[in-house]
Amino acid sequence: MGNGPKDLIPDLSRYETTIDIWIGADRGALTLLENNIMPDYAVGDFDSMAEADKDTVRKQAKVFDPYPSEKDETDLEIALKQAYTLKPDKLYLFGVTGGRLDHALINIQLLYSIMDQGIQGIIADHQNLLELSEPGSHKINYDQHYSIISFIPFTPCVKGLTLEGFYYKLSDETISWGSTLCISNQLISDFGTFSYDEGILLVIKSRDV
Repeated sequence: MGNGPKDLIPDLSRYETTIDIWIGADRGALTLLENNIMPDYAVGDFDSMAEADKDTVRKQAKVFDPYPSEKDETDLEIALKQAYTLKPDKLYLFGVTGGRLDHALINIQLLYSIMDQGIQGIIADHQNLLELSEPGSHKINYDQHYSIISFIPFTPCVKGLTLEGFYYKLSDETISWGSTLCISNQLISDFGTFSYDEGILLVIKSRDV
């Protein structure tokens, strides 16, 4: 859990049965407590918190690991390094969108470093789910909470993109940075597939407010 705006955080009760370990980055640890979730780890410099809130986190987190405010890594990167030591198959990032655009953009790029670790990384907020994919064939299931699906090239181009089971089908297309061809699609059944030969795709499931 990062330190993003609280109004963008999704309903965390949807994830409590699938997430085994919760890590709070800086004020994100307090956000977890405010959602009745005890942080397994609280890490960061905690410079965005009042001393009383910091003390609350210190007392309730299972592990409290403070860092100096002058450091080369963001609090979220520190939290990710902690997560990597736990050898997860999947990592959810909450509280990492909204607010400052520079933070939001670099947090999306962190999905690449997560993928490079061989871990499935997902950014989730109240309106979007973001995930990177690599070449191959992938199944995508219908989600009533995030029914709009967009495919955005994360690399300069993505080659051989084919969409099946979608309202707007696609066959062996190349999409490049700036292309809007694959924005705002929808599944026409319970699931669909997308496949491609080269590049990295940012897959975004969204919903209108």
